[in-house]
Amino acid sequence: MSKIAIMGAMAEEIEPILEKVENIKKIEYAKNIYYEATYKGKDIVIAYSKIGKVFASLTATILIEKFKCKKLLFSGVAGAINSELEIGDLIIASSLCQHDLDITAFGHPHGYVPEGDVCIFTDKALRDVAKKVAKESNLELKEGMVATGDQFVACSDRKEFISSTFKADALEMEGGSVAVICDALDIPFFILRAISDTADGSADIDFDKFLESSAKISADFILDMVKEIE
Repeated sequence: MSKIAIMGAMAEEIEPILEKVENIKKIEYAKNIYYEATYKGKDIVIAYSKIGKVFASLTATILIEKFKCKKLLFSGVAGAINSELEIGDLIIASSLCQHDLDITAFGHPHGYVPEGDVCIFTDKALRDVAKKVAKESNLELKEGMVATGDQFVACSDRKEFISSTFKADALEMEGGSVAVICDALDIPFFILRAISDTADGSADIDFDKFLESSAKISADFILDMVKEIE
């Protein structure tokens, strides 16, 4: 039976998952902690990467190469770009890009490097599993382009640039790099994000409380997906 990787960027995003799984084995490797476990008879490996593209790339690579995971599920929070998205909405990425990747001085479009792609698409079969879980759980699920960059965007000008350049619906700091790793290593992957703010500095929420509540919802959702994955 193939292993399933479950990733978050922050400890708070995987803690509710660790509370629900069994047979946990803690492994320290490459200045991080990985948790081998089981859930409903499925073998899983859980880790949080720390924030940003480099750490996310490192963690995704280790989950695939060292722990031999054959599918990867990522959950966390994101800022909204699409005005139709509201705080608390769940969005799954249909595709991802890197909004801060810029070699336009050499005549290339934003988000592109030679031999790469501006956009990388997530696995359709995993998105279909997510839609089934959402329907059975009576949860509304949005779907769209997610933009990734090594910066917390709290500026309306930058938000507008990302919207107009990439037609992105939400933005965060890890998914695009995870997409590059999984695409290169031919690993089906899935990205789930809960909208925590509107990426313009105007959100009037307690982020820590939101993170705690959204992590519990996302944990249940991801584990329900694990049950459904063949």
